Amino acid sequence: MKHLGPIAAAIILLFLPLARAEAQSTGADSGFSPYSIFGLGDLSKSGSAYNASMGGIGIGDRNVRYINYLNPAAVTAREMKSFMMDFGVRQDNVYYAARPAGSDNTLHSVNNIFNMDHIVLSFPMWKSSAFKFGITPYSNTGYRFKSNETRDELLAEMGDIEYYQLGQGGVSKAFVGAGVTLFKRLSLGVDGEYLFGNITRYTAASFNTSSAYRSINSGWNYSLHGLGAKFGMQYEQPIGKVVATAGATYSLGCKVNGEVNRFAYGTLASTDTIVNKTTPIDGYVIPAEIGAGFTLRAKDESWLFGFDYTDQDWSKGVIDEAPGTGFTASRMQAFRGGFEFTPNRYDMRYWYKHITYRAGAYHEKSYYMFNGSKVAATGVTFGISFPVFRYFNSVNLGIDIGQRGSLPNNPVRERYFKFNVSFALHDIWFLKPMYE
Repeated sequence: MKHLGPIAAAIILLFLPLARAEAQSTGADSGFSPYSIFGLGDLSKSGSAYNASMGGIGIGDRNVRYINYLNPAAVTAREMKSFMMDFGVRQDNVYYAARPAGSDNTLHSVNNIFNMDHIVLSFPMWKSSAFKFGITPYSNTGYRFKSNETRDELLAEMGDIEYYQLGQGGVSKAFVGAGVTLFKRLSLGVDGEYLFGNITRYTAASFNTSSAYRSINSGWNYSLHGLGAKFGMQYEQPIGKVVATAGATYSLGCKVNGEVNRFAYGTLASTDTIVNKTTPIDGYVIPAEIGAGFTLRAKDESWLFGFDYTDQDWSKGVIDEAPGTGFTASRMQAFRGGFEFTPNRYDMRYWYKHITYRAGAYHEKSYYMFNGSKVAATGVTFGISFPVFRYFNSVNLGIDIGQRGSLPNNPVRERYFKFNVSFALHDIWFLKPMYE
C-alpha cells in the first residue's frame, strides 16, 4: 500500500497530455507563432527542464537522478529497483515584431501561453535493462493574421474587404522504449514512437460594406498519425576523476498518414457549401534525424559539461509546402552546449549545498526558409534543481531566453522568455526491510 500513491498519480497524470492534445484541435492556445503556418507547425523542443536548462543537451548524458529521454540508451542510467517519473509544465512569453513588405513601420504583439508539457515514467526490467514510456508535444500550430484590401479598384467596386488566416492544433508524440547495458560501459536503446494530432488551417474574405458579395470561408482539417523509431547508443569511459560519455542517436524517417477535409462555403443571406471533400493524406514524410553528443562528469557529481549536435534534412522529406507564403523546406541543424554545478551533493549538514545550478546556450537552424533566407533561433538557458525529501526527488526550474528570426531578412522577429518546471519523482520498488 505504501507505493499505491505514486503509481496512481502516474496513471492519472499520464492522461493529462491526452486532454491537451484534444484541446489542440479546438484552440490555438497550445502554441502561437507566425512560423507555424508552414509544414507541421512549430516543432517543440524535446526534454525536461533538466535538459532545457543546459541548452537542451542530453544525447551524451547519463544521470541516475533524472529521466533523460533524448537518448533511448540513457534509460539504463539508474539505481537498481528504482521507479522514476518526470512531468512538467511550461510558460511561453513571446514578443513579436513584424515589418510588412514595402513599409517602414514595425508592428508589435505579445502572446503568453501556459500548458502541460510532458510526462515520462521509467522502471527496471531485469538487472542492467530498463523500460520507459511517455507522451510529449511534437509540434504546435497557432497563428492569426488579419489584413485589409488596399487596391483602389477593388475598394471602389466591393467596398471594405478583410482577409483572415487562422491556424490551430498540433501533433503529440507517444513513445515506448527500452535499453540495456552491456560490458558495464556500452548502453543501447530503442524507442517506438507514435505521432497523432489534428491541424486546422482556415482562410476567409469578408465584405463589410457591400451586400452584393458573399463572404468566402475555406480551409483544411488535417487528421494525422504515423509510426517511427529512434535508436540510441552511449559509451562511458572513466578518466581519472572524470567520467566521459559519448552518445549517438538515429531517428528513422516517419511516413505521416491520415486524412484531410477540404471545405469551403459562402455566406450571404444563407450559407452555401461550395466544397466538402475528405481525401487520404498521401506522401507526407518526416525525414530521418541523426544526433551526437558527449559529456564530461566529475565522479563526485559536482559538475558536468556537455555538447550536442543534431541534423535533419527536411528538404529531402515531403511536407505541406504552404504555397504562396514564401516558406520552403530546408535542412535543420542544432548546436547545444551546457553545464551544471553542485556545491556538495553528499553534504550531511547543509541542504542548500545539494542545490544544482545549470546554464547553457544553443543555436538552431529551423526546418524552413523564408524567401530563400534561413530562419534561426539563438538563446541562453539557466536552471536550478531543488532536492525534495529523500531519494532523488526534486523540483527543476528552467529559463530559456532567446530570439528567432531577424528583421528585415525574416517576416517576423520573435524574442521570447520561456519558463519550464518539471518534477522528478523517485522511489524504490521491492525493497525488503531489514527489520519488521
